[in-house]
Parts: sequence; structure tokens; C-alpha cells
Amino acid sequence: MFQRSVPIFLVLFFGFVGFSQKNQISPVSKISLLTVGTGEELAAKFGHSAIRFQDATLGIDEVYGYGTYDFEDPNFYLNFIRGKLAYTISRMPFNYFKRSYEIEKRWVREQELDLNLDQRTAIVVFLENNLLPENRKYQYDFLFDNCATKIPLVFEKTLGPSLKFDYSQLKESYTFRELIHQNLELNSWSNFGIDLALGAVIDRNATPYELMFLPLYVYEQMKHTTLEGTPIVKKESVLVDIPPQSYSTPFLVSPIFWLSTLLLLVGYVTIKDYRNRKRTKWLDLFLFLSTGLAGTLIVFLWFFTDHDATKTNFNLLWAFAPNLFVAFLLIKNSVPNWIRPYIYVLLGLLVLTFILWLIKFQVFSILVIFILLSLALRYLFLLDHLKKTE
Repeated sequence: MFQRSVPIFLVLFFGFVGFSQKNQISPVSKISLLTVGTGEELAAKFGHSAIRFQDATLGIDEVYGYGTYDFEDPNFYLNFIRGKLAYTISRMPFNYFKRSYEIEKRWVREQELDLNLDQRTAIVVFLENNLLPENRKYQYDFLFDNCATKIPLVFEKTLGPSLKFDYSQLKESYTFRELIHQNLELNSWSNFGIDLALGAVIDRNATPYELMFLPLYVYEQMKHTTLEGTPIVKKESVLVDIPPQSYSTPFLVSPIFWLSTLLLLVGYVTIKDYRNRKRTKWLDLFLFLSTGLAGTLIVFLWFFTDHDATKTNFNLLWAFAPNLFVAFLLIKNSVPNWIRPYIYVLLGLLVLTFILWLIKFQVFSILVIFILLSLALRYLFLLDHLKKTE
């Protein structure tokens, strides 16, 4: 979905000096859509879309891609977390583009577009205008302004109302979360982390047009798109023929292994504590500290960033930020009297989490069930233990 920026000498490898006149590109020029398969890194899990421009007469073969970022940007990590990182359009030689995905073992497919000279010129002019220093940066949005969503937008702005998307081939509707899950392994930390960080706003159905936030859906939609009543795709070809790769997470480092281990550990220690009429403080410290930290992160992503997808996130009901403070009270031998009513509140929040899940107001990661059961078991024990020690 987004790519690292290429070295500046590659970006400037070939300089276009304005395409204001249509005879500056030749009749044999071509415009095509390139779609790249998924990769191993999280940034590559959703594929990539780009536009290729070829002109054999002028010796041009360049690829324009949106969603480029640069690690050397000032305050890169802080701006990325806050949703304020500037992304750009980039241009690189096709051979460099192709080779990079051969190395990453990701397939590349090409759809040559049936465009006349004026239409091809209009697209190149638009892209080159976007490359100007004053235009090349934009505010990235994972769902609504990424490398894939830019593709239909470029074509709409340059080809006008004669461009028609036909959605009749779509038989099912999906929420944004379901669409994201199509590209992630269920038992993976990336899947779990995304479900933890993204809120209820992604649990609405995407419109047919919004499906094109994923490159593969742009690729499929182009097959059902017309320009002036005729199919816009003239020819399809496979440029890098690599079967889809499997990137499964080894079981011993997977979330289901560690979260189920957590549940078993909490269950074992809690039963032992109940029988011995004592309380294992390090376990309470760990549970409250970890849920408090997670809750603090969720609050930050919801209220203090520009990420739209992290709003209205009710994971904070079980990952309760105040637990970060309470954790340090629970390492003491005696705790304040208000801790028991506080734990009743925590149990109520767990019940509310299940209710929101059942009515699909927000869909939580299925892996969260291990955490919810661990917390419920420990909260119930604490209520009983604290009552007996009053």
C-alpha cells in the first residue's frame, strides 16, 4: 500500500519538462496500470498500485507511484504515529520498479489502457504536475487516500465523466475490517495489532467505490470499467510471474500461543491463590500494567492523532487506561477500599465489550477472547479475595 522513497538520483533519473503540448509524446506511447502482489512486511501486506508510462520513440519507460515515504523526514516516527506524516508521489525507471519486486518475490500484473493520444497526454500532465515540489506531498490516509485510491482519482480527473465504473460484478458487501482481514493471517501479530488499534469506524460496509482502497480491487474493477462506452483495459499481462507466497507465523511465536498461555497461567495462579488464600502480586501488576498501557495507547490514537480509522475504539473498555495507575496500588499488601468498587466497574466494562461485540457495533479480534477470559477470572478472584481480607 505504501513504499519507501527511492534515492533522489532515481527520482530525478529522467526529467520531463512539461507536457503541455500533445505532440511531446508520440502516438506509440502507452499508459498502463501496474498491480503488485502482497509481501512479507506489514507495509506490503496489501499490495501496491502504480501507473506506467512508456514511449518507445522518446525512450521513456517510467512508473509513477503514490504512497511514498522517507525515513529521513524530520520527526518521521512521531509524525507517522500522529497521522501527520507527509507522503508523496514518486517516479522511477520501470526496470528498477520491476527488479525490486522480483527481489521481494511479489507478482506484478499490467493492464494496458485503451486511451487516445490526448487522454494519455492528460494523464502524464496530471502526474507530472503532482510531481512538482509544491504539489507532491499529501496527507496519507490508509483507507481513503493511499496508493490504490489515487488510481481511480487520477483517471476520473483526467478522463472526465466518460469514465464509468460498473459494479454489477460485486455480489457481496464487506466492512473495511473484513477487507483488511482478507490480506492478513488470522493468527498473526499484525492482524491482532490492527484490530487492537482500529476502531468501530471500520466496521461499516465499504461502498463499491471504497473497495478500491485495496490494490487488488482496483485491478479487478478496471476489468469492469468503460471509457466512452468501451472497455478501458486493452490488454493484460503478467510481468513478474511469482506464485503468492505464504508468510504464516510460526506457532510458538504466534499470538494464539502466547495469549492461550496467558489464560492458562492466569487460571493456574488464580486457582492456586484461591486455595492458599493469598494473592500473587506480580500477576496483578502485569495484568493491570499491560492493559493500562494498551488503553493509554488507544486513547492517544483516538483523541490525539489525525488517523480517522483509530477513532471510536472500544477496545479501551477492557484495555482500561486507569489500570496503569491502579497496577502500582496492587503491589501493596493493603489496598484502598475503593479498589473493590473499581473492579466491579472493570467487570461491567468486560460485559459491555461482549455486548458491543455481539451486536457488531465493533468487531474485536477473536484472539481478544483469551485476554477477556483472563481478566474476568482474575477480577472475580480479586473481588472475593479483597472481601475476605477487609
